[in-house]
Amino acid sequence: MKIRQRIFSKPSIFSLLFFIISSTISAQNLPYQNDYAFGLDLSFVKSREDRGEKYFDIDGTQKPVLQIFRDHGYNWARIMICNEPARLPQDLKYVIAAAKDVKKYNYHFTLDMMFSNDWSNPMVQPTPSLWAGMTHKKKVEAVYEYVHHVVSSLKAEGVLPEIIQIGNEIGNGFLWPEERINYAKPAESKWQNVADYLKAGAKAIRDVDGKDKKVKIMIHVDHGGDIEFSKTFFDNMKKSKVDYDVIGYSFYPWSHGNLMDLRENLRMTALRYGKEIIVIETGYYWKKNTSHEDVAFPFPETPDGQKEWFQAVNDVVMNVPNGLGKGVFWWEPMQRGRGFFDDQTRIGKPILKAFEKYVFPARRSDKQTRIQ
Repeated sequence: MKIRQRIFSKPSIFSLLFFIISSTISAQNLPYQNDYAFGLDLSFVKSREDRGEKYFDIDGTQKPVLQIFRDHGYNWARIMICNEPARLPQDLKYVIAAAKDVKKYNYHFTLDMMFSNDWSNPMVQPTPSLWAGMTHKKKVEAVYEYVHHVVSSLKAEGVLPEIIQIGNEIGNGFLWPEERINYAKPAESKWQNVADYLKAGAKAIRDVDGKDKKVKIMIHVDHGGDIEFSKTFFDNMKKSKVDYDVIGYSFYPWSHGNLMDLRENLRMTALRYGKEIIVIETGYYWKKNTSHEDVAFPFPETPDGQKEWFQAVNDVVMNVPNGLGKGVFWWEPMQRGRGFFDDQTRIGKPILKAFEKYVFPARRSDKQTRIQ
């Protein structure tokens, strides 16, 4: 049997390649979009602007804060929610309004569910007052109902988050005091109870999301540079078959080790669990901070040192094995001393420009936007 070979001339091959390349590119909007997170916790932007505060870009131009961040390439917003906040503004009504604001500026949206009426973090995880005294079974039901109500409300308003954290920095457990995890006393740690709450929250998210499967579930712990803590926590999550998609770490230089600790822990996490990884919280001071003067800081506490820290953390995340490093978030850009603006003038700091080299394409002088 003869096999007929079709011979292409060089011009015809080049024409075909050009057609394929140009067709692929024309299907995309330029500049290219990517869901890698150059993210910010924007929980307090709305409350600051609602009370009349004005902010300025690096060049002194006054703009809405969300526009300032977006103009420099930041593309993910994180917003926290408290159950029934007494002194913080982040109730459901506030979060819906804030989420609509960030969507106007084309941010991706992460929801941080605190499961408290106030702050929750590794040092304090207070049970919401309405849940105090409940049995474990009732609390599991309360978690499901609360998460279902919040997520379905956001979906109804057209602001369904793309990532939802079930808890904030829950490496030591949450809904204390009953569900506290004590690494030094394993027998006292209520791992199964914590897993039950996470499963209830995850089921509520999946039920609301339905077949669309638009939402990724994150478990957020604080020990970004600690391999043994990370293994203990996520091995227990695996043992209990907790449903989640993304591992979120906090990583601060005064609490969680050095950049090599972060690198080794993220490498271990990627290879051991195969989940997407985001450093969902980091931060650095742009002026001398006396509360941490005994710590050897890796960069100067200056505006440029602050920017270099964020870039260094991002470099580690970008080099996580198997492409599982999916982004970095700053907490929090409105804070005095370690935010993105001067405390007095509210003019933007150099950190605004930290990732511009990744997010803005080069511009041709002839204004062409296609390969030719």
